Amino acid sequence: MEANWQREGMTNPMSRPEIVRYAAFTHDPAGGNPAGVVLDASGLDAEAMLAGAAEVGYSETAFVTDSAEGSRRFRVRYFSPLTEVAFCGHATVALAVALAERFGPGEIVLDTPAGEVPVVTRIDDNGAVSATLTSVPTRSRPALAAELEAALKALNWVTGDLDPALPPHVAFGGNDHLILAAGSRERLADLEYDFNSLAEVMRRHDWTTIDLVWRESPDHFHARNPFPVGGVVEDPATGAAAAAFGGYLRTLGLVPRGAKITIRQGEDMGRPSDLRIDVDPQDTRTRVTGQAVRIG
Repeated sequence: MEANWQREGMTNPMSRPEIVRYAAFTHDPAGGNPAGVVLDASGLDAEAMLAGAAEVGYSETAFVTDSAEGSRRFRVRYFSPLTEVAFCGHATVALAVALAERFGPGEIVLDTPAGEVPVVTRIDDNGAVSATLTSVPTRSRPALAAELEAALKALNWVTGDLDPALPPHVAFGGNDHLILAAGSRERLADLEYDFNSLAEVMRRHDWTTIDLVWRESPDHFHARNPFPVGGVVEDPATGAAAAAFGGYLRTLGLVPRGAKITIRQGEDMGRPSDLRIDVDPQDTRTRVTGQAVRIG
């Protein structure tokens, strides 16, 4: 694996791409979701990027594979330690903040395997950098009975654990996520699932994460995101799932126009994360906002 990363997948084997590390959706390097960022991966093939992501060991690493000189448009690919994914929200925020620190804040456009994702970065008076991404168009549909049964079994949940006011859905915000709403904060906190069984269910249905949520109020949710298909037990912040969740709420008619909704994630892992989503009932895209900070 190291040989692929350092030699076989590189057009210039003498130069090793720099990997920078950021914690996304937090202002604290010890919180949020860590992501790797490679700002120049033009010399890497897919095998080398996968090996690099495995070496980094985070749930996702973003690789900039192409950019036009003088342009603020970048082509990006995302890899977990086990596979490539079409879109990753927290790595997008990390990448955008890394670019803002080097080239200044403003608007950039990312060409991802899921589609075009505009991002706006800002620096506040204290020097903190935040990014707002606009997702690809979202959609959401009720989960099928067989899908729900298999997921609940692997999670060691039962239907009585769910909030009947928030029905199970499969929602898309760049990739698909099964959304299950817990009936209590205690149910959300008690997460012990069958890693291999849940990974098999997710691969069968092509789900990137399971988005487990609990509604504290109409505009404040708590979330947890198992990610066994990426080789990770749980994500402490999942921007792609947050984008899909915005589409879910819009589909169910649970947001007023221009609603700003906060999602607290990672708390049960000791890596608290804060995500904000802006949902417009007339717009299928979700805007996801968060800070990111350099690790080390």
